Amino acid sequence: MSRTTTSLAALAAVAALGLAACSPGAAPTSSQSPAASSETMQATQPSSVTVEANDGTVEIKLPVTRAASLDNRTFEVLQQWDVPLVAAPKKLIPTTVTAFNGEDVADVGIHRDPNLEALVAAEPDLIISGQRFSKFDAQIKELAPDVPLINLEPREGKPFNEELIREVTELGEIFGKQDEAKKLVDDFNASIERAKKAYDGSSTVMAVDVSGGNIGYVAPGKGRTWGPVFDLLGLKPALEVEGSTDSHTGDDISVEAIAEANPAWIFVLDRDAAITKDGSNTPAETVINGNAALQNVAALQNKHVVYAPNDTYTNESIITYTEIFNSIADAFEAAKK
Repeated sequence: MSRTTTSLAALAAVAALGLAACSPGAAPTSSQSPAASSETMQATQPSSVTVEANDGTVEIKLPVTRAASLDNRTFEVLQQWDVPLVAAPKKLIPTTVTAFNGEDVADVGIHRDPNLEALVAAEPDLIISGQRFSKFDAQIKELAPDVPLINLEPREGKPFNEELIREVTELGEIFGKQDEAKKLVDDFNASIERAKKAYDGSSTVMAVDVSGGNIGYVAPGKGRTWGPVFDLLGLKPALEVEGSTDSHTGDDISVEAIAEANPAWIFVLDRDAAITKDGSNTPAETVINGNAALQNVAALQNKHVVYAPNDTYTNESIITYTEIFNSIADAFEAAKK
């Protein structure tokens, strides 16, 4: 046989082998079959996650498919992540959050008269407690001893920003939303740094809560919503009152005392805007601008008044605080122009 004939025969043999490998009946040349690959991917997904909750370590089986949440800080986050709930205190959910209004979500009622039986009957595989419902944790555990319960409410004595980050990060691990949680954390941190940079370091700040048409004093460091903001931004308080509290309506300090402090800036929480569903409340802006005692205050004279988002009182999530810090930064930056 000639050299040419031999070469052609070899080429034909190689081609035949190639066709055999491509034929429908041929076995995959990979060392791992598609089924084995799928099994490997499933094996890399954790079957549980351990959470360091406020009252100890809690192990949660994954995936969580029937979560219930009682924590107002979670609703906007879970809606953004498309996480369904089987039970929630519907009257306490911010009006800006609509994902959990359906009949398929059991109503746990409000914290003053909770329907914990409805919570248990919804058969959740995870209960997220916190905020107004924290005081019922022991009772819930007795009613549903086999359901993991986590409470990630910011702990007293811990840096508030780190506590908000802790909560959203843990929720990201539970619901497989780690990337989304990181984005929320990054945005939150950026908003704080932006507001810090924009603050002049010396202008005095007063925080107030408007409820029922009344103006309450919100104490730096401890008052509702605004208290931690003073610490995180290093703000100079216009007024510090001995024996101040974290009252949800602010402390009962006369408006005249607030005016006498003459703050350069006033931060306002409109409590009624969040809890009045029919819109019958008088907006905080109207109350502030219409108060005679405040008319000569520097903050009003210079239009240096910052309002928290209307749903803040029933929200207070990391998303809400990101909005608050960005609003403060907007105002501080505009004042420098």
